[in-house]
Order: sequence, then C-alpha cells, then structure tokens
Amino acid sequence: MKHLSSTRKQTLGSRLFDIINYTLLTLIALICLLPFVNVIASSFASTQEVVSKPFILFPTTFSLDAYRYILSTPTIFKGLGVSIGVTLVGTLVSMALTALMAYGLSRKYLRGRNFINFVVVFSMLFSGGMIPTFLVVKGVGLIDSYWALILPVAINAFNLIIMRNFFQALPPELEESAKIDGSNDFGVFFKIMLPLALPSIATISLFYGVSYWNTYMTAILYLNDSVKWPIQVLLRQIVIVSSGMQAEGTSVDVIPPAQTIKMAVIVVATVPMLIAYPFVQKHFTKGALLGAVKG
Repeated sequence: MKHLSSTRKQTLGSRLFDIINYTLLTLIALICLLPFVNVIASSFASTQEVVSKPFILFPTTFSLDAYRYILSTPTIFKGLGVSIGVTLVGTLVSMALTALMAYGLSRKYLRGRNFINFVVVFSMLFSGGMIPTFLVVKGVGLIDSYWALILPVAINAFNLIIMRNFFQALPPELEESAKIDGSNDFGVFFKIMLPLALPSIATISLFYGVSYWNTYMTAILYLNDSVKWPIQVLLRQIVIVSSGMQAEGTSVDVIPPAQTIKMAVIVVATVPMLIAYPFVQKHFTKGALLGAVKG
C-alpha cells in the first residue's frame, strides 16, 4: 500500500510538472508570436486604426493601401527578381563550394588538412574588414556586378564546419567499399556521400538562402546602379520616402501612414523565407545537430 501511494504521488507530481511546463511553453510561444501577428495585422489595418491603436491583433477594417503603395513602384518587381536570382544562384554556388571543401577536409588522409582547418577557424575570429574587402572586390572588377553579392561570401566558415563534421560522422567503410568497387573520389562523393548528406544540405541551404535574401549592406557598398538593387534596399528606400514625400514613379495619390508601410515592408521581406522554411523543416534539426555535436 505504501508503494502504491508513493507511485501515485509520483504520478500526480509528474502530471503537475507537465501542466506547468506546457503552460510556460505556451506563454513563451505566445510572447514570440504576438509581435509577428501585430505586424501582419497592422499592415492590413486602416489609417484611422493604426493611428488610434498602439497594438493591433485583428484589424476591424481591412485595408490594402500599404501594399498598393509598395507595389505601385515598378522597380519593386525588379528588386524582387534580383533578390530571387541572387538567392537561388548564390545558394547553389555556396552549397557546391561548401560541400566540396567540407568533404575534402573531413578526410583524415588529406595532406595539410589540419592547417586548412586552422585557417577556416581563424577566419571566423578575424577578418580583413569592410575597407580591405571593398578594395579586393573593386580590384577584381566586381563593382556593379551581381557576383559582388555572391563570391565574397560564397563560403561561410560556420556552415563549412557543420558540414565537415557531418561528413566525418558518416562511416568510413562506405568510402572503402565504394573504392573497392572501382569508384574514384568524385564517384564516392556524388553517388554515396552527397545523398546521405541531404539533411545537412537542406539545413545549410536554408542558412545560405536567408543570408542572400537579406542582402543589404553588400548591395549598398558594391552596387552603384539603383536598377540592380535587391528588394531589401528598395524596401528601405520606400520606408524613407514614405516618411516625407511620395515615392518617385508611384501611382498612389494618398500615402498611408509610415507605420503601416513599415509593417507591410516587414511582411514582404519575411514571407518568402517563411514559405520556404516548411520544405526543409523536417531536415533542419537533424542536419544542424549531427553537424554540430560530432567532432
């Protein structure tokens, strides 16, 4: 009887812990979610509601004025095309270079492997800085070129280390058996290692994609032609212009409040990545953890 009573108390304590735990996690989730809901709701709210209410969770009157204002500028579609192109090409280039280099550094028989790994880690701690990087980009003739947004940041050291660790965690017997069957290093990489690394590839691709989509400072530094600006730079210009005067080339007579335009700009800049995330979400945790905890 005493044993049953102790088990019952443990069960009640476990249930109480679960209730408290779920309650706290729900509150934390709401705290993280409510600001984003406020951003979306404010972007669709009417002018009067935005001015009168400091916090909106559901607009009483829906209005698309902010989105009409943003999309009324013809260059916005050009900027979207630039960002999509840079994101797709940049992610492909970065993943190709990162995967090849990570696989090479994961092989223990590679000569100079330790020194190259040291250089990779060193680059995470120390960098040349903005001005030397600009001089290098200018020296190789990439100013006013879309490649200036891709090549200087093609390989991220942190992503490279995660992927290298992922390749190191794969059984070496796979490579040995493939070479016994007559495969060379490229055959082992493309036919065996790369298909097994899909979780890591999906995770790192998401990291690179978000980074390229949010390209802002490099575009300001290296692109002098405003026609080549990506969406992030154009959205910033729209926010600045909306605070004082009507944007050049817009067909909107009445400018919505600057606060509404800012919220709509956040939605336009964020939604594409939110749409892409579910497609790689199932691989995200596995790819990040396997690459991070294996040494």
